[in-house]
Amino acid sequence: MTVADVLGLAGVGVLAGVVSTVVSLASIVSYPALLAFGLPPLTANVTNTVSLVFTGIGAAAGSRPELAGQGGQVARLGWLSAAGGMAGAALLLITPSQTFGMIAPWLIAAASLLLVRAPRPERFALAARERNEWALRAGIFAVSIYVGYFGAAGGILMFAVLSSAIRDSPVRLNAVKNVLSALANGVAAVGFALFGPVRWGVALPLAAGFLVGGWVGPAIARRLPGRTLRLAAAVSGLFVAVKLGVDAYL
Repeated sequence: MTVADVLGLAGVGVLAGVVSTVVSLASIVSYPALLAFGLPPLTANVTNTVSLVFTGIGAAAGSRPELAGQGGQVARLGWLSAAGGMAGAALLLITPSQTFGMIAPWLIAAASLLLVRAPRPERFALAARERNEWALRAGIFAVSIYVGYFGAAGGILMFAVLSSAIRDSPVRLNAVKNVLSALANGVAAVGFALFGPVRWGVALPLAAGFLVGGWVGPAIARRLPGRTLRLAAAVSGLFVAVKLGVDAYL
C-alpha cells in the first residue's frame, strides 16, 4: 500500500465515523470504499467490521452522561446483543463468499431505503404492548444478528426496537443503542479477527479514521442538516447497490 492509500483509507474512516453519528450508516460509506480499494466483498465486510469497533468505543465513551443509572438495563440486554453478534458473524463465516456477494446489494439497498423513511417505533409497538419484555429481547437479538452479519442501518433498527419497548428520552435510548450495537459489533469483530479474512493493512488506517470521525462527529453533526445527509447517503447507497447487483448477477 502507498502513503496515498493509507491517507485515503483514514479519510474514508473519518467520513464514515461522522456519517455514523448522524444517520447510523457508516458502512454505506466504508464498505463500498473498501471494494473500490480492490477487496473482495467478504474480505471488505469483515475488515470493515473490525475497524468499526473503534467507532463503537468512541460512541459509548461519548454517551457516558446519558448512560448514568442504566447499567442494569445494559447488562440485561447486553448479553443478547453479544450473542446475536456472535451468531451473525458465524453465519457470515459459513456463507460462501459468492453467496455474500449476491446478498450484499440487497442489504445495502434495504438499508438505503430505510434512511429515506426510517421505521417508526410505533410500528413495533403492538407486540411490545402485548409482551413488552419478550418483544424487546427478541428484537434486540434479531437486530444484533444482522449487525454481526453486515450491519448497515443496524443502529437505526436497534433504536427503533428500544423506542418501541422502553419509555425513556431519545438521548438516553440512543446511548443504550450505542453500547448494544458496539457489543454486537465487537463480538463479531473478535470472531472475524480469529477466523475471517481480515486485511489488517487496510483495517488499521481505516480504524484510525473511524476513531477520529467518531470523536469529532457529534460536534459536526450539530451544525449539519441531518435530513439532507440522510437523503444523500440513501441515494449514494442505492447507486452502490445497483452497481454491486450488476456485478454479481450479470
